[in-house]
Amino acid sequence: MANKGDLLSYRPDIKVMDCTIRDGGLVNSFFFSDSFVRDLYKANIKAGVDYMEFGYKADKEIFDTTKFGKWKFCDEESIYEIVGDNKGTGLKVSVMADVGRTNFKQDIINKKDSVIDMVRVATYINTIPAALEMVEHCKLMGYEVTLNIMAISNATESDINTALELIGKSCVDAIYLVDSFGSLYPEQIRRLADTYVAVAERYNKKIGIHAHNNQQLAFANTIESLTRGASYLDATVSSLGRGAGNCPMELLLGFLKNPKYKLAPILKFIENHILKLKADGVVWGYDIPYLLTGRLNQHPRDAIQFVSEKRTDYADFYQYLFDKV
Repeated sequence: MANKGDLLSYRPDIKVMDCTIRDGGLVNSFFFSDSFVRDLYKANIKAGVDYMEFGYKADKEIFDTTKFGKWKFCDEESIYEIVGDNKGTGLKVSVMADVGRTNFKQDIINKKDSVIDMVRVATYINTIPAALEMVEHCKLMGYEVTLNIMAISNATESDINTALELIGKSCVDAIYLVDSFGSLYPEQIRRLADTYVAVAERYNKKIGIHAHNNQQLAFANTIESLTRGASYLDATVSSLGRGAGNCPMELLLGFLKNPKYKLAPILKFIENHILKLKADGVVWGYDIPYLLTGRLNQHPRDAIQFVSEKRTDYADFYQYLFDKV
């Protein structure tokens, strides 16, 4: 990995992925206005962001289209209405496909007929064989493909090593380390990143990081993984994302030394759109309930419910979570 550990100069292998619509869609059921998505697309281009993830390729036989906005499904025409042919922008279009929740053979069409550049296959460690089938299909269709192993904090070291060997031998382009519950500390990220990078170097893959901010460590963990050799870095504007949110894009761009990245367009987008989103009552970001689920390495669903009910009995909630361990 180029310039591993060097913080004084930029690394040309770094790619920044904006996940605002996809992860943020988990907060508002993907009901973003076209103006929000289009202005974010334009801001990302001006900011030098490398990839923009528009949402999921969710199976319409599984998910009710009346209960979700169009970015849950990312139809070709929906993306085209925002980006046109996306030629000459320097920004690549990405979508996420969940194992078991995507009709990938039907909905992921040949790249020559699509405006999408990258498909990110999301899997738990026990569904990796099914994920690799999806990876092979997407590569055959002509896309860049990543495999994102979710909830890695729940996996054993031996399972991680076995999984990485299987994935390393596949045709995937990049392997993502995902701290789904925001439970990992930088020293844990360091060890995991070293394990992932060792496999990546052996099989000529790239490594990515997708961090959640339950313990206010998403930015720190992203930078820690970068110093160990990760090169695909996920972030969301103002940390917009499920529960506690993600690594803030404005922090990440402010840290990176590459002059191609510009902070001002993201700040302008925050002024024009994120402040209004908050004023309209959309809730996300660090809060005590998310801290507690992160601390106990649990899915944030209980914390999301707690926050939605406007509860403040934190000690009782902590005991409830602790009893579940």
